[in-house]
Amino acid sequence: MTMLKLFGIVFFCGLLSPSQEVLSGLSCAVSPGAMQNVLSDAILQNGLLQQHLQGLVLPNIMGEGGLLNSPTSITGLHLVQVQLPRLSVVLLPGIGVQLTIAAKLELSGNCLVGLLSELIDILVDVNITANIKCTNFESGTVQVVIEDCLCILGAVKIKLLSGLLSLSVNEIVLNQLTATLPGLLCPVVDIVVNLVNIQLLGTLNAVIPVGTAGTIHYRLASLPFTSGLFLGLDLDGAVKQVGGSIIPHDSSPSALPPLLDKLLVLGLRQSFLNAALSLLIQIPPQTFPCTPEAFSGASHLQEAIAILVPAGCSTCRGTSPLSIKLTLSGNPLILLEENKATVELSVMIQVFIKHLDGPILNLLLLKADLGLNAHVSMAGGRLVLGLSLGSTSLSLESSDVGISNVLNLKPHCSNLLVETLLPLLNGALGIGIPLPNVLGIPLIKVDIQI
Repeated sequence: MTMLKLFGIVFFCGLLSPSQEVLSGLSCAVSPGAMQNVLSDAILQNGLLQQHLQGLVLPNIMGEGGLLNSPTSITGLHLVQVQLPRLSVVLLPGIGVQLTIAAKLELSGNCLVGLLSELIDILVDVNITANIKCTNFESGTVQVVIEDCLCILGAVKIKLLSGLLSLSVNEIVLNQLTATLPGLLCPVVDIVVNLVNIQLLGTLNAVIPVGTAGTIHYRLASLPFTSGLFLGLDLDGAVKQVGGSIIPHDSSPSALPPLLDKLLVLGLRQSFLNAALSLLIQIPPQTFPCTPEAFSGASHLQEAIAILVPAGCSTCRGTSPLSIKLTLSGNPLILLEENKATVELSVMIQVFIKHLDGPILNLLLLKADLGLNAHVSMAGGRLVLGLSLGSTSLSLESSDVGISNVLNLKPHCSNLLVETLLPLLNGALGIGIPLPNVLGIPLIKVDIQI
């Protein structure tokens, strides 16, 4: 199971200078085994290394040795199989990743010792260590280069059907393999690593639908950053509404949190989350009668408004019921602090009477500035926010009947918003912000911190 943590400090994938601002956001960490498993699956289990080594042909081996020191030649030596491959990963501070592949290579060819020709099988242990560095970041993509590829040979076992094999043949084969195998294997590893880079970048550079509201086109925001403790990937994304318009947000880099027990760190900045919330929270104006069927505190709100209506307002009286219209004002704004997430949202509350034989009479137009507590969780690879009312600030925008003091309406309006607006907000946010399947690692068993 992959352990994941989300933090309230946005990480980035390159070094910050002291003057760069550290922005708020979310980041997540994945355990060391998860990333090693991903690379092992991509390179070994999926057969990519075997595929590119298949048909590897070695130079002919010529030398003196064998039976009675007869001339020895080994020709047509080629790779038959890669046995028991194993992969390990170590982080190199400021450089990248050190990848080590250990395997047994089964080689086969023709051996001519004197006048005796027969098949020869060679089993050689190899240990390939390559330092992988990311470079040339552009438009969300990076190139990888291999530095200091080292290929070390271990035990060599040689088998001839006749069994006529001298120590000198062993020495000839070992010397020749030591001289030629690194030059053959390191270029293959370079090809494989670049193919895996393209494959894994595809998991980051992904376009994901967000319900029916639009899409998020994820990408890397900067070069991956490595310390001796973790590999950091700074994620950003173009948040696009249906129809093609992009919701703008600040894409400045920000700082990574120190995570001592994790290997891979991912991050989303606060400004990106704001753009995603703006995409999700698109609720049309809601109009309903001020009745107990609409919300339980309707009668109390009507009584409180009736007290505020001037006595001389004849058009305010009558049998026509009060109606309420709720309209979102501006975009939501998420604020991330340590262990705390808050969404600020403004709502216009219009209380009016529509007479059957006359125009609409606006008793009140109120602006409610809400501070909504946000509970952040992960579900099905999506970042989900659940909102609850934290604070309400109420102000009067206008009144056609001369109402000027609305302080006593605050608790009633808060109840109104909790009963009618919050379910709509949480319903809109319930589909969650879809996250890319980064490196193919499933985001499960998530432990979230802000």
